[in-house]
Amino acid sequence: MSRDLAASPSASATRMHAITDETTAIVDMVLEYARRRILSDDTPLDKPFTPAELRRLAGRTISEEGMGARRALALFENVLAPSCITTEHPQYLSFIPSAPSKAATAFDLIVSATAVYGGSWLEGSGAVYAENDVLAWLAHEFGLPETAGGVFVQGGTIGNLSALVAARDHADRLRREAGRPRPERWVVIASAEAHSSIASAAKVMDIDVVAVPVGESGMLHGDAVRPALVEHGEAVIAVVATGGSTNFGIVDDIASIAALKDEHDFWLHIDGAYGLAAALSALARPRFAGIERADSLIVDPHKWLFTPFDSCALLYRDPEIARLAHTQHAEYLDALTESTEYNPSDYSVQLTRRARGLPLWFSLATFGAQAYRDAIGVSIELAHAVASEIAARDYLALVREPQLSVVVFERVGWSPGDYAHWSNRLLDDQHAFVVPSSHAGRTNARFAIVNPRTTLDDLIGILDSMQ
Repeated sequence: MSRDLAASPSASATRMHAITDETTAIVDMVLEYARRRILSDDTPLDKPFTPAELRRLAGRTISEEGMGARRALALFENVLAPSCITTEHPQYLSFIPSAPSKAATAFDLIVSATAVYGGSWLEGSGAVYAENDVLAWLAHEFGLPETAGGVFVQGGTIGNLSALVAARDHADRLRREAGRPRPERWVVIASAEAHSSIASAAKVMDIDVVAVPVGESGMLHGDAVRPALVEHGEAVIAVVATGGSTNFGIVDDIASIAALKDEHDFWLHIDGAYGLAAALSALARPRFAGIERADSLIVDPHKWLFTPFDSCALLYRDPEIARLAHTQHAEYLDALTESTEYNPSDYSVQLTRRARGLPLWFSLATFGAQAYRDAIGVSIELAHAVASEIAARDYLALVREPQLSVVVFERVGWSPGDYAHWSNRLLDDQHAFVVPSSHAGRTNARFAIVNPRTTLDDLIGILDSMQ
């Protein structure tokens, strides 16, 4: 027994060395793959595999014994990753692409490596400070007061929901304080072309959405909102204006909608998930007149502010209203809720949160705001250039003139099946990812341009493929 006891420290040390060596090897392998992937400028577009293909190539990946880091990483690199479309590819032009800077992507590794918790000042004051510095810069750019503030959340859907919850809580509190009863149903007024997340938020909140029709321009105007405000009166908790619709990139007439605040008491929320970043460029800033009167707004850095998924900047004119609506109370949270420090989790429906604003902070701090303005301007100019090219071709027709960086057009004479066949062929040939869209019951094609590496030649090549 004495010999066993004497040997135990040595055996334990051997095991510890083995664990340390294995961990080092795993970290080195992962970081080397990440380095190659981040620095690559020729990553394939790739395409989805069928479930049968993935079952054949990957099989069951989880077992009691494990397959080891080397095999797991090889499986990801050679099977799983190639079955995911590369959203940062210059010819990824569907939905709203992602085009993170190399700096932002690299720093995203640090956010995980440092195990930063971004929900409270107590646990992550440095991270919160950096995130709030970005939020203050954005608030200034959008004309909000110095007292404005907010939080980075997962995406636009969570951002819109959190803002509307704050608006409802504020409206309810004002009515209680005034001794007025709550309406039978709360109402949100929005454009008929508002993002689907507005209807989704209303469903979660069990409130109604009044969808105001828009004209041929697709823009919501104050004159169209006024009758809805009159009809629904104090039941209205918010009017939602869109700062760059997903399907067309249309910016509502925010100035005329904001002017209604002089006549009616309502919360103005700007859903700028995709398009509000354009306000940072002088080319588009005039389209956003009136945003300075917003009570809340969102913009997604993972869309047009060159940051990895997932990130949405949610800003409030008066953050205290949001804090009253969202602060969660529990005994184990007393150390946080009884403090006066800025806790990001108090400003949205999420409690646990990653410090997802840090990659944007690092990239902005590294390159400066002007680099961002220039990159956004490139996409706007490119959208107008390709729109002119489309207008010059007799087999193509613009659906609407682009405002920002989304271009929607039709191929004359094509059926929905023609669009689908063309789209599939583009992806199969690894030429581009352009899925068909639709408007007013008609199928169309759509370029969503946010990547500064996308060129006019890229887009012309796609147009040529439609002949």
